[in-house]
This record gives sequence, structure tokens and C-alpha cells, in this order.
Amino acid sequence: MRVRPPALLPARMLNESVYCPRLFYLEWVDQEWCESADTVEGKTVHRRVDTPSPPPPDDGDAPAATRSLHLADEELGLTARIDLVEGEGEAVRPVDYKKGRKPEGEDELWPADRVQVGAAALLLRAHGYSVPEATVYYAGSKARVDIPVDADLEARTLAARAAALEVAASDTAPPPLVDSPKCRGCSLAPLCLPDEVGLLTNGADRQPRRLMPARDDPLPVYVQEQGCAVGVRAGRLRVTQRGEKRADLRLIDVSDLCVFGGVQVSTAAIRELSSRAIPVLYFSRGGWFYSMVTGLAHKNVRLRQAQYAAAADENRSLELARSFVAAKIKNQRTLLRRNHGGGAKKLLARLSASARRAGQAKNSETLLGVEGSAARTYFEGFPEMLKRRDLDGGFSFEGRNKRPPRDPVNALLSFVYALLAKDVTVSVAAVGFDPMLGFYHHPRYGRPSLALDLMEELRPIVADSTVLRVINNGEIKPDDFVGGRTGVALKERARKALIQAYTRRIDELVTHPIFGYRISYRRIVEVQARLLGRFLLGEIDDYRPFQTR
Repeated sequence: MRVRPPALLPARMLNESVYCPRLFYLEWVDQEWCESADTVEGKTVHRRVDTPSPPPPDDGDAPAATRSLHLADEELGLTARIDLVEGEGEAVRPVDYKKGRKPEGEDELWPADRVQVGAAALLLRAHGYSVPEATVYYAGSKARVDIPVDADLEARTLAARAAALEVAASDTAPPPLVDSPKCRGCSLAPLCLPDEVGLLTNGADRQPRRLMPARDDPLPVYVQEQGCAVGVRAGRLRVTQRGEKRADLRLIDVSDLCVFGGVQVSTAAIRELSSRAIPVLYFSRGGWFYSMVTGLAHKNVRLRQAQYAAAADENRSLELARSFVAAKIKNQRTLLRRNHGGGAKKLLARLSASARRAGQAKNSETLLGVEGSAARTYFEGFPEMLKRRDLDGGFSFEGRNKRPPRDPVNALLSFVYALLAKDVTVSVAAVGFDPMLGFYHHPRYGRPSLALDLMEELRPIVADSTVLRVINNGEIKPDDFVGGRTGVALKERARKALIQAYTRRIDELVTHPIFGYRISYRRIVEVQARLLGRFLLGEIDDYRPFQTR
């Protein structure tokens, strides 16, 4: 079922539609949003005028200045929150505040700003006021620009409204702008991926610009010491243990909160974190990822509809599953080639053959068998990548086992896989997907199947490489584990060291093999999730998995 936007078009969205139709579609139809330095600065400029004044009296005599006046008219099909209305009696003037600089030359208003203030003027007229002129104030130039509210402005505004509604009625977003300077200042560029979508659809020969930060500023917070309590106060996250403060962090520096075992999170903390779209993720003490608490679901229902439709289509699900598994096997081969001590030619050849078979699998059962065969080949060569495997016999490895892991190497692998699953789950939920419905991993109660799908291609190069590093560099030693009748678990010191190593790895910068710019693996998780969304929504022809060189 097609999701329709609200009936009344906000004047701010009218501005966006003239500036960039794709930006308008992402914001209004898909309900996407992303803060940037420009949007924060814009809020600062609007700080005073966003404080509402009392509404004007019914007799039509408006006060000399009314701030943040909300108006709507069904016949016009428009609504607006006007920054400032100046004037007395029936003759008034709408004033729209902009943070940037005014254009130079004869036309002293940007086209998008012209129709936005035009919408405000038409709304005031619809409510019985005389509006001979309108004004745009550019804070960057500290200049007011006045324009007459005449037939030309009315025609431009109504034409822009009609064009915006036509764009909104489409089932797909408009194509991105081509090499436009507008993209550099756009807060939604990391979500829109204009150059990346352009490259994958049109085969552009120009290297995409990196329009997103290489790394995220906010980072995950891990609380694993038993008996700790997490609360919030004055915009800060506070961790205490038996009344003693253990950590005090600004909430703006937190991307997600991860708690292990017997760690308590207060109701006030959950409420504040949810309001800021910061998820709380729960792990067992041993590292099993089993729950995520977030705010309301992402508003992009259209993406989830496309996800459900594709999951119900066996051919589309198989197409995506083949991509995930083939990329995983190729990345396993790359890691083995880079780190094996020698004599791996036969293993590498078998993995290459498995990757080809995965890309040609006729059904999910065949694909599952190919993946299992490739895993046995890969883990057959895994011991040769462990340079300290003979250290007191503590890191011997005879194959993959789990639930629970029966040796230290498998305990490390299981723990770091849980960390990666957590990060991919957070990303796919932030993009707007339902993390529980995948294309390769079948739905199972409590399992984030889509996250497990997308993490396949990143398991070797992010998770497995982290385990190799902590063993080969001596960061974790054989006595950092505790064994029982059923399996092996990490001691607290080892868990902390592994979390730190994993965080360093996923925040490392790497050159994207398709787009050519350098971003962190954590950013790559988000980019891949967004590319999957663009594929499901029909904007690109196929999903291109991440394959390291």
C-alpha cells in the first residue's frame, strides 16, 4: 500500500522542493532527517523568532510584530510557521529568516526562498490580511530583501506547489543532482548518497565525493562491570557502582549504550536516550546479544514495505543472499591470503570456487551448503593465521564451535560477532529497516536476521581480523579465560581488551573499493545498509556488497 504524505504542504518543504526535488522527497515522503552544522546554525538564527507571540485578536488588528505564527489553509493546500509578521491592522508583512548570505546581482532572492515567503504571504491573504510586500532576512549578510507580493510571485508559488505534489505522488525518489555544489552543504547528503547512486546507475566516470564525515563523532558506550547503574542528568550519561561515579559522558558523544549482564539502566535514562534516538542494547554477561530498546520506529514506512515485499519474493531474496554469501567468501579468501603463513594455495583455490558457486546457487538450500563448505575450508586455514597458537597450548584451534564455545579462540569469535551484530542492527534500524526480517537468514524469534545478512560480508575483515590481532599482538593471553563443563568464557579483563580492539578496528579508515574515498568500517556498515535500501526502492539496479581488495 502506497504511503501518502500529509495533505497540507509546509512552506519549508516548498523551499526544499525548489532547491532539490530529491531532498524534498527524502524529507517529506520518506521522513528522513539528519542534523549538520548548518542545520544547528540555522536553529540558532531562528532562536528568537521561534518563540511564539500571542495569536492576533479576532478583530483583525495584528500587533506590531508577531513571532512564529502558524497558519494553514485547505484551499491553498499550504501550511507555514511564519518567522515574523510585521504591521498593524490589516496590512502586514511576513519576514522569513535565513542563516546564509543573499545572492548578489539584480535577483536578490534565491528561488527557493522566494516561493517560501510567497507561501507565507498567500496564507496571510487567505486569512483576510493585506500583504503588499514580503521580506527575507539573510543573517549571513545582515540584510533584508523586500519583494512585492504580486501576480508573478503568486504564480511562482502555486506552480512550485503543484510540482512538489507531483514529485511526492511518485513511487520512487527523483534522481540525485549531478555533481552539484548544493550537495556539499546538504545535511541529508550522507543519507541521499547522490554521487554513489549516480555512479551505480549511470556509470559516471567521476570519483564520488565523500559528502559524509569519515568517522562518526559519537561512539558506543560499553558497561560490563556487574552492579553498575546508568542514569542521566543535565544532558550527561552517568555510570555509578555502589554510589561511586565510574563514568560521566556528554549524551551528544554517545551513539549507543551497551550493557552486559547485571547492569541497571534507569527509566529516566531509557526515556532520554530514546528521545535522542540513542538505542540501549542488552547483552548477557558472556556477550550474547539479545535485545535492543529504541524510540518509535523510523518513519520511512515505504522502505519497510519494500523490504517485506522483497523478503516474500523468493527470487529477490535469493539474489541478495547470493551477494551476501559470495562477498563473505571472497573476504575470507582475502584475509587468508594476507595472513596465512604459506601453503594456502589449495585453500584459496577452493574458496574461489566456493564464491563462484555461491553466486550461481539455484536455491537457498544449495547456497547454505556452499557457505558451510567454504566455512570449513576457511577455518581449516585459520590456525595458520594465529601466530601465537602454540603459546602454552592456549590458542589451539580445531574448527568453529559455538553455543557455548568450547575453546578460547571460539569464545573470542563468538563475542566479537555479537559486537558486530549489534552495530549492524543499530545501522539498519537507523536507516529505516526492520532488523528482524532478512533475506538469507530466516526469521527466528529474537534474531536480527537482516543484520546477520549484512554482517556476512564484514565478518572476516572486521570481526575475524580483530581476533587475530588480539591473539597475535598478545593483547589477550591464555589465562584470560575461564572454563567450565559446558564451555569457555572470557574474564572481565579480556572482554574489556576485546571491546577496545574491536572498537579500534571498526573505526579504522579504509578506502571504499567502489567509491574510492576513505571512511571507517563503521561508516561502511551504514553506507551498505543505505545502498541496500536504494536497491529495494528501485533507485539502483543491484546491490553491490563490500569486498576488500
